[in-house]
Amino acid sequence: MNLKHLVLKWVRRFRTMVRYRLLVLTSVPIIITLLALIALTMYWTVTYTWQSALMNVRADLAVAHHSMELLQKEQRMRLMSLSSSYDFQTLLRTDEAKLSDWVSTQTSNYELDFVVLHPASALGEFSKVNRRLLLKGKEQTFFQVLDGQALENLNPNLPANAEIPLINESEFESRGLISRSLIPIFNEKNQLQWIVDGGILLNNSTLLVDRIRDLVYAADTLPAGSIGTVTLFMDDLRVSTNVPLDSEARYGRAIGTRVSDEVKQQVLLAGENWVGRAFVYDDWYVSSYEPLHDHDGNVIGMLYTGYLEWPLLKTFLTNIIELGIGIVIVLLLSGVVVYRGARDLFRPIEKIHNVVKAVQVGLDRRIGSLDLFKNHELQILGLQFDSMLDQLHQRNEDIKKASLELEDKVQIRTRSLHEKTEELEQHIKLLNQAKIKLVASEKLAALGELTAGIAHEINNPTAVILGNVELLQLELGDDTLRVKEELDAIHEQIDRIRNITRSLLQYSRQGGVQDEITWHHVNLIVEESLTLVRSGTKSYDVKVEAQLDAKCCIEANRHQLLQVLINLQMNGVHAMDDKGLLKVKTEDWIDQSGKVLGAVVRVTDHGCGISKENLKRIFNPFFTTRRSGTGLGLSVSQGIISEIGGEIEVQSELGKGSTFSIYLREKATSTNDLMLDVEAN
Repeated sequence: MNLKHLVLKWVRRFRTMVRYRLLVLTSVPIIITLLALIALTMYWTVTYTWQSALMNVRADLAVAHHSMELLQKEQRMRLMSLSSSYDFQTLLRTDEAKLSDWVSTQTSNYELDFVVLHPASALGEFSKVNRRLLLKGKEQTFFQVLDGQALENLNPNLPANAEIPLINESEFESRGLISRSLIPIFNEKNQLQWIVDGGILLNNSTLLVDRIRDLVYAADTLPAGSIGTVTLFMDDLRVSTNVPLDSEARYGRAIGTRVSDEVKQQVLLAGENWVGRAFVYDDWYVSSYEPLHDHDGNVIGMLYTGYLEWPLLKTFLTNIIELGIGIVIVLLLSGVVVYRGARDLFRPIEKIHNVVKAVQVGLDRRIGSLDLFKNHELQILGLQFDSMLDQLHQRNEDIKKASLELEDKVQIRTRSLHEKTEELEQHIKLLNQAKIKLVASEKLAALGELTAGIAHEINNPTAVILGNVELLQLELGDDTLRVKEELDAIHEQIDRIRNITRSLLQYSRQGGVQDEITWHHVNLIVEESLTLVRSGTKSYDVKVEAQLDAKCCIEANRHQLLQVLINLQMNGVHAMDDKGLLKVKTEDWIDQSGKVLGAVVRVTDHGCGISKENLKRIFNPFFTTRRSGTGLGLSVSQGIISEIGGEIEVQSELGKGSTFSIYLREKATSTNDLMLDVEAN
């Protein structure tokens, strides 16, 4: 806890005290500059050190490559020396039968693992490339991978020497990687007579890789503690190497281990050089690899050079730590100098700061004398700040006084404005209600007059037709049986015309009995509305489907309910662009307890549907999306249903259609009665 309090204490000091904040402000530029220098130094050091390391290992690989070529050239020179020796030439001229046996005995004399003399007739045993060069009289040296039988043909001891146990795999590699040289021998007629075949086995060979390492990594060329390594691979297998089995203890050789998959993909499969950081058996090395090709140009192995990475990193980290210690010392010295140099400024600034904090919490304080010269900038600043505080105090008093007066005026004006607003809202509401009723009354009056005229005009010719039909039946007597079906059809159509005209007349009547709320079976009113809608939509491609399942009666104004039903059905027809299926369904309105409350009428169309934005506004007066519409139909319908305690609900999905549901109570209830019921509950 003590350490925590100490830390919090110093954090609070740095946040609040002027001297520490000034120390931070003066030290930050120095710290940023030094950190930038550190970053640049580290970047340059890392970049150039690593690039230099890669260039060095790439150069080491080039030296190893040339060293291998020199060793192969030396191998070829030994065979040429053998073929040009006195004994070889003597046997070649005097006793060729003994020449082959003699050559096979010279293996150790010329520091080779095998020497074989092939007659010209064995030319077919070599590849096409070898044959072409031998026939041209050219010596050649190349790498080659041979199986155990081929090795035994060259020297019976080679298969045993070539066998490598694979570490961590419990298997043995029996193939051998050899460096092979071919020397053609021609007779006096310039015809190929013999082929001198010799070389060395690279499996388990330590002399060759150690000689190359000594040539590549001379003394004192690597960082302290690092080791240089060279490896010959047959495919991805180390067959000759001085990479230790333990890089720390530096013992053994990692023969029989494999290269990483990343290097294998790039060097063996893609045939490209690889230079970079690689994990070599048990440690990270700065490494470079190049492919080894046989006489046909196929990649059969790799040549590797590299040295341990950690000593290089250790040297680099040591330099960074030394640089960091030096920078910290510089920062400490600069902080002490800044602190002591700015000490004379701390006290007056802290006094000014304390006065500012006191004023912020509401205390009436002043800076006064700072014990500085009269013309000192901080002393002038203190006097100006005191003067500003005096003026601010006076202005605050004036503002408080004015704010009290303004608050009283605002309260008076707000109260008056609120009263006027309520009065205006009430007038607007009454005006809108009167306007809606006036427009609806005018529309219904005109519609009633029109439908009444149409009904009377239809009834007159209908009566004439009925009278003539009855006269025909009377005159024909029994002969009417021949046209009985036709006469029955005429009577049926006349009855249908009478029903239509009766509905029109009833729809057109206003006042009197028709405007009273009486008991009705909802299905009869729905059937009447369907008769009118079907008659009015005969020219449209509209099919009306009815499912009348309601059983209860309801109290309603028959005329107004018929108006609402026709309005909703015609809206559905228009929503379907005068074509499609219109469904009308009635059913009993039952609550959760199973009690019958009344009847429900649902009008469903399969038209364009209503968007979510318009769904909130469709019952607003004068809102419509049709050019020829007035926007009063749904508003008036909602008012009619609300007057008898019913409800209208709508469900719609854009592009699929809409369903309007009318909920009619068994016992009509006025709006005022409903409000009283709600208040009572």
